[in-house]
Amino acid sequence: MKALITAPFSESGLKMLENAGLEVHHRSWLETGKLYLGEKLLDVIKDGGYEIVIVEGDEVKEEVIEGSELKIIASARDNPNNVSITAANAKGIPVIGAPGRNTVAVAELTLTLMLSQARRIVAADRMLKNDFMVDDYSDFAQMYKTTRGFELHGRTVGIIGLGKIGFEVAKRLQAFGVDILVHDPYAPQDRLKEAGAKAASLEDLLRNSDIVSVHCPPTDETKGMLGAAQFEMMKKSAIFINTARASITDEYALREALESGRIAGAGLDVFSMEPVDCDNEFLELENVTVTPHIGGNTVDTIERQSMMIAKDIQAILEGGRPENVLNPEVLNKEET
Repeated sequence: MKALITAPFSESGLKMLENAGLEVHHRSWLETGKLYLGEKLLDVIKDGGYEIVIVEGDEVKEEVIEGSELKIIASARDNPNNVSITAANAKGIPVIGAPGRNTVAVAELTLTLMLSQARRIVAADRMLKNDFMVDDYSDFAQMYKTTRGFELHGRTVGIIGLGKIGFEVAKRLQAFGVDILVHDPYAPQDRLKEAGAKAASLEDLLRNSDIVSVHCPPTDETKGMLGAAQFEMMKKSAIFINTARASITDEYALREALESGRIAGAGLDVFSMEPVDCDNEFLELENVTVTPHIGGNTVDTIERQSMMIAKDIQAILEGGRPENVLNPEVLNKEET
């Protein structure tokens, strides 16, 4: 069988697939600079005679599935929305995901943004790169006042959403000696206890937190849940962190709050307009740390997703049960 991989994939993952007897063609979109949207991937699959495809951003929707002879589809995402599960079910094709592949990476970037804002690291870096010179002690004193930050220790951090990433953020924050508030109506008490956190209403969390960090999924329930009224509730000295999704916030209201000094600063990794480049409007603000949606962009994430997918494909080929199949009913039908 031939496998096409357009997702970033590690050497160890490729080796595992080859050892399973597959002819593997790895054409990562990071190297080719191409993403196949709509039905564009169909011709590539048909021309190459591929029966297995592993993607990250490419779309494997109805047209691609119905027009090909695919036997296994994998997507290097937590909860793939680029693959039509319905179409795969209709043809009995198992779909593999990679849940939790970037959990640690995003949690660590979240802490990085918190510390960057709290200690004014980006502001200090920009000052020094902007031809800042110390001619006398008054210049040095001005620099010190401008870059004065605060310690996390003893502060209150509010986490909105205690899913996988929010939970990992909370665990890491415990080492800083902070009080943790969580707003998540679906989080059980034992999970809150393990996270070292206290449950709070959204309003109480916003009013009492020195840092507010967003980790809820993009759903109809969470869309636009943080707007002008919510930013108005926050402390004037508070920092806002978003490594989840831009749709959870009203970006216009967030910018207004940052420009007016309604809140002190923000660390943002997600935006309504992506990919991010130098035209991003938040780059104009000195009190914002901007990163271009790099939350999961680590070598460890690639290794993790590669091994998860390779092991599951090997399991299917050997007649076993994959761990991260998104439509297990397809396998259940094969067994009956």
